[in-house]
Amino acid sequence: MARPSNIPSSIPIRSGGSTAASGTSRPPQRQKRAIQEAAGMVEGSKKKGRPTVKAGDPIPPAAARRYKPGMRALREIRQYQRSTDLLIQKLPFARVVREIADEYAAMSGMVGVGMRWQSTALMALQEAAEAYMVHLFEDA
Repeated sequence: MARPSNIPSSIPIRSGGSTAASGTSRPPQRQKRAIQEAAGMVEGSKKKGRPTVKAGDPIPPAAARRYKPGMRALREIRQYQRSTDLLIQKLPFARVVREIADEYAAMSGMVGVGMRWQSTALMALQEAAEAYMVHLFEDA
């Protein structure tokens, strides 16, 4: 290829034949169109399928994350293994304990006797019940 007269000899020039040498895979005409579309110079260059978002529009909810089967359960297991807090809520457990104690007292003839429970006693019962249930589920 002959060097044009307006380019100094100190600047190297590329051979203009192949587009693979320039690092692009588009022919020059398509490349020019792509540049014009990116600059917004060509009509109809807007991408279709996506509605334009205007100020004040409500934000659409994101798509729900899909996990592989069993991954969420494994994550919950790891979380519960790291924690040391109780798994059963305290008030419902205390209600059940009081109900069972009242039934047992009624069967043994102590009708009308209200039992009072220390919080540490309820806590000890709950710890023992949860340890038993965890051991039971480990074997299952």
